[in-house]
Amino acid sequence: MRLLQVTIISGLSGSGKSTAMSVLEDSGFYCIDNMPATLIPTFVELCQHSTRGLSRVAIVVDIRGREFLEDIRKVVHNLMEVGHQVKILFLESTDEILIRRYSETRRRHPLEKERGMSLPEAVKEERGEIAFLREIADEVIDTSALNVHQLRSLVMERLLNSTTQKMNVTLLSFGYSYGIPTEADIVMDVRFLPNPFFVRELRGLTGEDKKVKGYVLEKEETNDFLYRFTEMVEYLVPLYENEGKSYLTIAIGCTGGKHRSVVITERLAETLAQREKEVTVRHRDIERG
Repeated sequence: MRLLQVTIISGLSGSGKSTAMSVLEDSGFYCIDNMPATLIPTFVELCQHSTRGLSRVAIVVDIRGREFLEDIRKVVHNLMEVGHQVKILFLESTDEILIRRYSETRRRHPLEKERGMSLPEAVKEERGEIAFLREIADEVIDTSALNVHQLRSLVMERLLNSTTQKMNVTLLSFGYSYGIPTEADIVMDVRFLPNPFFVRELRGLTGEDKKVKGYVLEKEETNDFLYRFTEMVEYLVPLYENEGKSYLTIAIGCTGGKHRSVVITERLAETLAQREKEVTVRHRDIERG
């Protein structure tokens, strides 16, 4: 009997489930949107006997099929008991962002249409009804601060590399002024380093500029910190790998996410790459301010 890799995508309406599904579909998954949870075992069985040799499937389960949602725990348990590899991805966002997305697209929330609720009421109601799905999810991604391209990249990191043994380390620079990234496994505050913002000729540049890099990296405390921080990361990565984790997101923050955090992120990435680590770099707030 052919065992399958089954990915269940769920989350709040407007949080990016369609984008996540398209990433998996582009990567060879057979995808189904809005399937009642009770039909998943039948669907998996059909895929097992398919002449197409299907081995990876993705299914979107959300508030649209709420009358069947309570069955999802039992369904997942039974699939795993048979031997299928099952992973649940849950996407979420803040109420403010979800409301803005619906307003911009002029679409109506599923609960607005059915229960005659206002959009804010519908978003709040949905969050409560599917909270249990977030609790049992293997991966949770907050898409509040992500654009489509960043979400696609993150889904690929979290799901498509899950079968590889070599961990992918994502180094993410950010500004504390805009909030701590919710996807971070480790957060490092580098606001103790000298700030280029207070140097007039450097203020308008970013940490990718040679002048800013030189200013930050010439400081003794910077190099001492980089040595110690790199050692810590290299110590931790194998421990996370031993626990079966295939990705690690390290967020490095300064005040605005434009200078110090960018320099440190870039230099750490260079060092880890030289030591044959799989590294992805993202600068979340470099264009702000």
